[in-house]
Amino acid sequence: MSRILTRSVPDAAHRALVDEGLSPLMARLYAARGIGTACELDYTLRALIPFGYLKNIGPMACRLADAVEKGERILVVADYDADGATACAVAVKGLGMLGARVDFIVPNRFEYGYGLTPEIVELAAQAHPDLILTVDNGIASVAGVDAARARGIEVLITDHHLPGDLLPDALIVNPNQPGCDFPSKCLAGVGVMFYVLMALRAEQRSRGTYRERPEPNLGELLDYVALGTVADVVRLDQNNRILVENGLKRMRAGRMAPGIAALFQVAGRAPHKANTFDLGFTLGPRLNAAGRLDDMSLGIACLLATSDTQAEALAQELDRLNRERRSIEQGMQDEALAVLSTFDPADRYTLSLYRDDWHQGVVGIVASRLKERFHRPAIVFAPGDCGEIKGSGRSIPGFHLRDALDLVSKRHPGLIQKFGGHAMAAGLTLAEVAFQDFQQAFERVARELLDARALTRTIETDGSLPGRELHLALAETLAGEVWGQGFPPPCFHDVFDVISQRVVGGKHLKLRLAREGAEFDAMLFNQSDWLPDRIDAVYQVVANEWQGRKELQLYLQHWTAC
Repeated sequence: MSRILTRSVPDAAHRALVDEGLSPLMARLYAARGIGTACELDYTLRALIPFGYLKNIGPMACRLADAVEKGERILVVADYDADGATACAVAVKGLGMLGARVDFIVPNRFEYGYGLTPEIVELAAQAHPDLILTVDNGIASVAGVDAARARGIEVLITDHHLPGDLLPDALIVNPNQPGCDFPSKCLAGVGVMFYVLMALRAEQRSRGTYRERPEPNLGELLDYVALGTVADVVRLDQNNRILVENGLKRMRAGRMAPGIAALFQVAGRAPHKANTFDLGFTLGPRLNAAGRLDDMSLGIACLLATSDTQAEALAQELDRLNRERRSIEQGMQDEALAVLSTFDPADRYTLSLYRDDWHQGVVGIVASRLKERFHRPAIVFAPGDCGEIKGSGRSIPGFHLRDALDLVSKRHPGLIQKFGGHAMAAGLTLAEVAFQDFQQAFERVARELLDARALTRTIETDGSLPGRELHLALAETLAGEVWGQGFPPPCFHDVFDVISQRVVGGKHLKLRLAREGAEFDAMLFNQSDWLPDRIDAVYQVVANEWQGRKELQLYLQHWTAC
């Protein structure tokens, strides 16, 4: 069951936006997403929040500037997802542009686990670095930082994850650490690293580094920043939309890195039409496939490739891994649904599943699929090492997953060996024998924090779209905006007559719909069963391009019979 709600539109914000020159419809859409003034739609780089608001960024910039001047060896330790990979690429390429001696390692998730662990420090020490710089990890690496200090290696941490009760003994730049006044708390790891580079360049400027040579253009890194930001599904507030929009502009203009261009090519997407869907659903999964099934070093190598030939070969391998990942995912999902068919998921507030033959690299995706299907917090586990199992969870609005795990951990000391994450996604490790105890404890916490209303899927729409507004120009206008997490693309809710329908591609419906005397082409994906003659539909307005022609098309998101 789903309930459909129309987003509220604050009258004052709507009037202000209209007074500033926006059309009444666009003013309505923006006001419903929290925009109160047109200046919040300024996506020029000068509108970025200044880096000085980030706690410790000045001292970190000074330390890195000293390292550049002394020729010290900097070793980047990255995370193994798309955010970590792009953050690593930004760090390696950006620091190199600014004169640093820099290299990287990325943990193999199956051998070393997540973050700067003592084992990773031991591996890093073989490269004899003067500095370890973490990207997209480190805020929870207390033991790893201590191990590095014991070896005489200094650690600098750049991260965006939520901190635990104890912080590592290191210089940290993280908008979510205590005492940080940076207004945007949803920077991705790649965004944090980009900010550190801006601060480093400013520090070098103040030292006279660029008196006799031009400053490096850090804007060349924004294609990486855009990809990592969207792929990590962080909230697209204005600051993140600025970063993403400027990265997309580079892609559309053909000024992206060879590795990103190659990812567009293997995905069959046109970079001159690049949008957030491309980054989140075509490029991001291919990059993530390396970390899920193999080694993210492959993905980082693709991002850092300097020739088209090298990039194309690496992107082809990433595409192959992604196809393998999809096959594994489908098998695990089928097995999970078979387990769930033995009871009514509606009787449960959470879904926690484990099998000893599931793949550790794909559990997060399967958890996401189950969460979407049943609208329940879902955690899927696979075998780890030495009697451990490792889980990845996804949550629903109103249920902070990391906080829920923290509550379980406090009530049952020792049950969870380690955990971390965000409101909507988290990871954890248990002893295999503790799975059922965790399953019950997690369910009890959810029953305290959730109610039946929260467990009913809500579809938010922008209400009815007047027939006079339903045209190609609107679709093209909407296509030019940076929609995504926390800033959802507009969808509307109206009644249509179904004039004709046919199955295409064996599993999709191509439709001709009518409303207010006009007819429209529409698509309903992943459904081949015939629709009734009249439907109440939630839909998006799309500028569909086919064989050089652009046409208005409606994408149905949800429907019921009238």
